[in-house]
Amino acid sequence: MSLSGKTAVITGSNSGIGLGIAHEMARAGASVIINSFSDRDEDHAIAAEITAKHGVEARYIKADMSKPDECRALIEQAGACDILINNAGIQHVAPIDEFPAEKWDAIIAINLSSAFHTTAAALPMMRKAGWGRVVNIASAHGLTASPFKSAYIAAKHGIVGLTKTTALETAREPITANAICPGYVLTPLVEAQIPDTMEKYNMGRDEVVEKVMLERQPSKEFATVEQMGGTAVFLCSDAAAQITGTTISVDGGWTAL
Repeated sequence: MSLSGKTAVITGSNSGIGLGIAHEMARAGASVIINSFSDRDEDHAIAAEITAKHGVEARYIKADMSKPDECRALIEQAGACDILINNAGIQHVAPIDEFPAEKWDAIIAINLSSAFHTTAAALPMMRKAGWGRVVNIASAHGLTASPFKSAYIAAKHGIVGLTKTTALETAREPITANAICPGYVLTPLVEAQIPDTMEKYNMGRDEVVEKVMLERQPSKEFATVEQMGGTAVFLCSDAAAQITGTTISVDGGWTAL
C-alpha cells in the first residue's frame, strides 16, 4: 500500500528494529522522522540514506525518551505525526531483590512512559488530520514472562495495556492503536552477542542459536527487522482499519506454547 502524504515518527530508530521499520515506512512512501538520544553526524547520515534510498523526506530529531518534555517535544518538532511507532527501549537483567532502582526507573521511563507522552502529543495531530495509526512495539514479554526481567516485562505488559486504552479512546475515530509483540529479532545488537554466547557455551553458531538464544522460539528462526516493518506497514493499511486494541505476535510461535 502507499503511505504517501503520511508522516511516521519512530522512536529509538537509529538502529535495529526501529531503523528497519523506518525503511519499510519510507519504502511505502511515508515521510519519516527517526530518533535517538544522541546527536551525531552518523545519526543525520542515516536519515539522508533513507531519503536517498526511498525518495522520501527523512529527518533525524534528537530526543531523550527518558524525559517527558523531550518525548512531547519530539512530536511537536516533527510538525506532523500521522503514524506513531513507539519503539524506544532498553533492557537490564537481574533478580528482583538485586535489581538496581535506577535501572527500574530508566526502563519504565523509556519503555513505557515515553509511549504515553508521545501518544498524548500525537493524538491531537491525528484528530486534526482525520486519520492516525499508533503502533507500539511491545514484545513476547508483553504477553508472557521470564525470570530476572521484572522491569522490562512490567513495561511491556504496560505497553499492551496502554495500547488497549488508546484504542478504546479512539474507537469512534479513524485512528487505530495496536501492539506488535516480537520474539527474538536478528538485529545488529543480537548478532554481536552470538560470538560471546558461542564461547560461553562452547557451541557452534547454529547450535547456540537454536538451543540457547532461540530456546523459547519454536520456529528456531529469528524474525527480521524487515518483517517488523512489514507488519507495521500492514497495520497502517486500509485492510487493518478495523484492527485496533490488539496485539500481533511475530515470535515464531513463542506465545503459542
